[in-house]
Amino acid sequence: MDDGQETTQSGAAESPRPTPERPGIYRQGDVLLVGVTALPETATPEPRNGRIVLALGEATGHAHAILDPEVETFRAWVDHREERFVLVRSRAQLIHEEHAAIALPAGAYRVVIQREYTEPQADGARWRTVLD
Repeated sequence: MDDGQETTQSGAAESPRPTPERPGIYRQGDVLLVGVTALPETATPEPRNGRIVLALGEATGHAHAILDPEVETFRAWVDHREERFVLVRSRAQLIHEEHAAIALPAGAYRVVIQREYTEPQADGARWRTVLD
């Protein structure tokens, strides 16, 4: 039985390989891509003009971006909130000026931007997107 588990020469187990049934998780700084088995039925494509920017640094202007022209982004309402998704049709790279590039295999991914807890604001908000 192949459980997707890799082993090293010493026999130690490594992380399982991502498969369509067990998608991978990838992090680059404050951007997390969580593999999903399929896009939500309510997903609608986002218009694209050039690179796909997943997060833009407010202070530096640096971006977590994907250049591959075959990658698409989608938005969908999931559990009463809008979520963003990326569909990689073959392979792509997530790039950033201050991080190593990450190779993304084909698949669908939910985009999660890191947030942090703060003291309650005037509008009652307690969470905010991490500022880069």
